[in-house]
Amino acid sequence: MHRKACCAGCSGTTTGSGVERVSVAPNALAFVRRVAGCLVCLALATAQAQGVPDLPDLLDAQGAIATPWRVVGFPKSQRDIPLTQFSAGSVDGERGVRVEAQRSYGTLTLATDLAPSALRWRWRLDQPLQGGERPPDILSKAGDDAALKVCALFDHPLDRVPFVERQLLRLARAVSGEALPAATVCYVWDSRYDALTESANPYTRRVRFVVLRGAGAPLQQWVDESRDLAQDFRRLFGDEQAPDAPLPRVTQLLIGADADNTGAHSIGWVRALRTVP
Repeated sequence: MHRKACCAGCSGTTTGSGVERVSVAPNALAFVRRVAGCLVCLALATAQAQGVPDLPDLLDAQGAIATPWRVVGFPKSQRDIPLTQFSAGSVDGERGVRVEAQRSYGTLTLATDLAPSALRWRWRLDQPLQGGERPPDILSKAGDDAALKVCALFDHPLDRVPFVERQLLRLARAVSGEALPAATVCYVWDSRYDALTESANPYTRRVRFVVLRGAGAPLQQWVDESRDLAQDFRRLFGDEQAPDAPLPRVTQLLIGADADNTGAHSIGWVRALRTVP
C-alpha cells in the first residue's frame, strides 16, 4: 500500500516570463505547516553546523556521544513535543547509542559533505512501539512513527522536484524560515510492514523510506546493515533523477526515533555507523 502526500489546496501557474506562482487555499495552510514541521528539524542540524568530509564515530574515545553529532528536536514554535533520548551505553558487550522514544520526536544528526557511497551500521530494536493511543502505521498520518531509523539527506536540486511539490516545499520553507531538504532517504525498523516495503512519508514525498527490518524481525539482538546510498537514491527518487545526471551529495546523516503521533514507547540501539567507498 503506497500513499502520497500532496497539497490539495495548492494550484500553480507559470507566467510568460517563466516565473512560477502558486496560490493556496486557507485550509491548506495547516497542512503546509505540518509538512514544514516534518522537515524542519532535519534542516536545523544542517544550518547550524558545517559539513564534515569524513564520517566520525558515533562515540568518542571516552565512550560518550562524539561532539560532531548533535541532538535536534522539534522547534517549540512548531509543536511542543518531548525530545527523544539519546545516550551512550552498552548492551550484550557492544557499545553504541541508545535511542528511546516516549511520546517524543528527535534525531541525532551529523552535517556532512559526502558523495553517496555504501553506508554500514549495526542496530537492534529492544522494544517496538508499544502502549500508545493508536497503533503505529508509517503509511498513515495518524500513525506515522518510527521505532528506529537511519536517514541520509541529499542536496537535491529544487528544479528536479515536480511542480506542485516544489511549490509546497517553497511554502513550507517560507513558513518555517529554514532551508528544508528536498530529498531524504530513510531506513526504518518497523514491526507492522514486511521488510523491503518502500513508500513516501504520508505527509511529504520529500522523505522516502525502505523498511529494512519488518514484521517478525527478531528483537533484542544486533544485526548488520549495508546499503548503497547511490543505488537507493536512484530507485526511490528515480522519477526526479535523469539517468546521466550526477547524484546529489549527502549533506546530513541522522539516527532517530519518534512516537509523537501514537503516544507510544520504543527502545533501540545504533552503533558503528560508517561509510565505505
